[in-house]
Amino acid sequence: MKTKIFIDGSEGTTGLRIYERFQGRDDIELLKIDPELRKDPEERKRLINSSDITFLCLPDAAAKESVSLVENDNVVIIDTSTAHRTEEGWAYGFPELSAKHKEKIISGKRIAVPGCYATGFISLVYPLVAGGILPKDYPVTCFGLSGYSGAGKKAIAVYEGDEKPEGHNSGRVYALTQQHKHLKEMQKITGLERTPLFSPIIDDYYSGMVVSVQLYADMLEKKETVESLINYYTEYYKNQPFIKVAAADDEEVASGFIVGNGLSGWDGLKIYVTGNEDRIVIASQFDNLGKGASGAAVECMNLVLGCDPAKGLEL
Repeated sequence: MKTKIFIDGSEGTTGLRIYERFQGRDDIELLKIDPELRKDPEERKRLINSSDITFLCLPDAAAKESVSLVENDNVVIIDTSTAHRTEEGWAYGFPELSAKHKEKIISGKRIAVPGCYATGFISLVYPLVAGGILPKDYPVTCFGLSGYSGAGKKAIAVYEGDEKPEGHNSGRVYALTQQHKHLKEMQKITGLERTPLFSPIIDDYYSGMVVSVQLYADMLEKKETVESLINYYTEYYKNQPFIKVAAADDEEVASGFIVGNGLSGWDGLKIYVTGNEDRIVIASQFDNLGKGASGAAVECMNLVLGCDPAKGLEL
């Protein structure tokens, strides 16, 4: 019997990318909504409760409304919005972090897909805190570079339009008030006591991102080097097909650059450790529409279904 899937918000970038990843799959049945009724609460309610799994690809308020429409206790909700990522009772959809995270996804009925910047940040910081390497009160600073596809349909239209403003031809730093919506999960999931300093940058390319965290070696709990941290991450993420760790002689590291769109179209994430004996930079490179959004959502669905987590994904 095929699993019935409904995508609430299938016209947005994330919803469309989830739909694309279902092409060629014979184990699911997509429940489709009449375009004219896509904002009709009663029709959405009917489809949500008729599904086995519903993906929410909506703004926060609409995602909360959709959850309130659930009456069928068997329905699994996979929410890609910010609305439920730090809510009690919701599994955080990053199974590689720990066996506990993975089990909560497999057994849960409510799964919150991480934010794109948060994915990059947490992939780096969570293992260090969990391993007693990074003090919980460390004043963490983070920079993130992303393609414009993560900014939503309106921003995409501006970047790809004939009247694109001159400033959109270069990188633009934003969230200047240090109130980015991903900060809450970045702090809570990692267990940091201080809210990180975070400066995201949107640039003039479609997809792909790099998130970097800067560390003073002498402020860590114990002596670490670039090499020892490469070994630590390699061991931490061993047997995780969605996470790769760059070796010391990695070609991209040797080039002197980590490219923002270097993994666009891939559904995994790659970790780099660079720097020197005094100052270490850890970075994650991935597709903001892959491991940073739609790919992660489908990975969570695959775990719920008990099939290969990479089914339908590009690894």
